[in-house]
Amino acid sequence: MRLFAAVLPPPDVTEELAAVVAELRKLPGAEGLRWTGRPGWHFTLAFYGEVDDDVVPELSERLERAARRTAPFPLAVRGGGQFGHGRALWAGASGELPALRLLAERAEAAGRKAGVEMGEHRRYKAHLTLARSREAVDARPCLEALDTFTSRTWTVEELALVRSNLPKSGVPGEQPRYEVVGRWALGGAG
Repeated sequence: MRLFAAVLPPPDVTEELAAVVAELRKLPGAEGLRWTGRPGWHFTLAFYGEVDDDVVPELSERLERAARRTAPFPLAVRGGGQFGHGRALWAGASGELPALRLLAERAEAAGRKAGVEMGEHRRYKAHLTLARSREAVDARPCLEALDTFTSRTWTVEELALVRSNLPKSGVPGEQPRYEVVGRWALGGAG
């Protein structure tokens, strides 16, 4: 199954962001982007790709340990940016970013120790993907609008293991489906 570890913003935060995204979709050039639906909004900590079913229990155990070793921390969705000259438009984060980065490092290490082929290590950049494009897009109007956005701050209290089910129908615009397959409380709380 195709898996990743993530921090999931609470519903009221995604509602705040949805209002901003609705306005972004009206901006010049927005029609050239494939917008990610609210169920796809998350801060990926570590992407595992295809993981054999027999590896999932050990990966889950290691993620539980990583969560237990990490104290809850404050986070907000804030601002935005782009990768690849508008090929990916994202919302950023503010709050206790060193704690988020540490959790990402622990989630990546959990994958490696469980035997997941992780590929090359990259420095973690907290982002929540809002839209993608196959071609370069002038994302400046969207970036300017995102620049002033900050959601309410919430306390990140759990680490999630999420399965992504890629579209198979071939219908343009169909979104992946996401299913949380594991949740672990940070700091052993809850």
